[in-house]
Amino acid sequence: MPPFDTPPAPITDMHRFPCDECGSDLRYEPQAAQLVCDHCGNTEVIEGSGFRTTPITELNLERALAEDLGSAEMEETRVTQCPNCAAQVEFDPDKHATECPFCATPVVIDTGTHRHIKPRAVLPFGLTEELARGAMTDWLGQLWFAPGGLKEYARKGRKMDGIYVPYWTFDAQTRSRYTGERGTVYYETRTVMRDGKRTQQRVAKVRWRSASGRVARFFDDVLVLAATSLPKRFTDALEPWDLSALEPYAPEYLAGFRAEGYTVSLEAGFGEARQHMDRVIERDVKFDIGGDRQRIHSIGTDMDAMTFKHILLPVWLAAYKYRGRTFRFVVNGRTGRVQGERPYSTIKIIFAIIAGLLVAGAVGYAWAMNQ
Repeated sequence: MPPFDTPPAPITDMHRFPCDECGSDLRYEPQAAQLVCDHCGNTEVIEGSGFRTTPITELNLERALAEDLGSAEMEETRVTQCPNCAAQVEFDPDKHATECPFCATPVVIDTGTHRHIKPRAVLPFGLTEELARGAMTDWLGQLWFAPGGLKEYARKGRKMDGIYVPYWTFDAQTRSRYTGERGTVYYETRTVMRDGKRTQQRVAKVRWRSASGRVARFFDDVLVLAATSLPKRFTDALEPWDLSALEPYAPEYLAGFRAEGYTVSLEAGFGEARQHMDRVIERDVKFDIGGDRQRIHSIGTDMDAMTFKHILLPVWLAAYKYRGRTFRFVVNGRTGRVQGERPYSTIKIIFAIIAGLLVAGAVGYAWAMNQ
């Protein structure tokens, strides 16, 4: 029986780990890269953290698409879905209501469950909430015409949410056959009439010749966002991600943070990855054809060694409601790169226009007086 149809596994809260000394909840501390207890100060090292000596294993893509993964690769977690942006986020089981971290919509916690492919790797947070907030307020401060009230609200507002955002990565060995044409540019000199006079003009022409061949490329860790709750333009702007620093998945890294469940299926994710691969292959074909111009008639690609993994990447997120609008800001939890809504202050823009008109008027008056 395919593992997607197996009886649900017991639901566990993978975010909470009791302190051995006092029993309080531990949390993952990004700068110390270990678990800490805010109540008694106890610290615990995550087993194997920072000492990865073997590559993180990939899963067979064809088996997964056929729903033929082993049950050990599946898990069931308690999630709730935001009624506004449809984000699926895991919450502590003792909470009954909260705000969606992605859009600040009030959410009543339900008992829904999500059966999905386990994360294979995690990129642990490297920045604390304080450092992420500093990066966000610095970014806001550099924006022209941003509302001062929003900047102050963001600086003093509620804490940012640390979210592990789901991604797929895909590997594949590709071998492509192509047919096309190679264009060589040459010039002909023609005599033309211009203003009643005969002049010589060089005209560019292209000589086309048939071309065919083969190209091959191994794609490693083609990254695809596995959720739609954040605009892709935001998450793309947080790249690059240092995937070489990925750690084998351990739930301890999620202690004190939230994790978003993937909503982009594995099949849809591979479709997006394949589009990226096809664009790269087309570029390789044009390079292989050579010449000054290229025409591609056909490309046939065979793929093998197709693998994937589900990974979690760290994002600090803030969603603020300001004067009836929701503004969202995201910070790369490792590098501090920031992206978000572009707020504008109407008053600042009006003052800038008035100031510009006054300056222009003064310059015009001075010019007129000097005539």
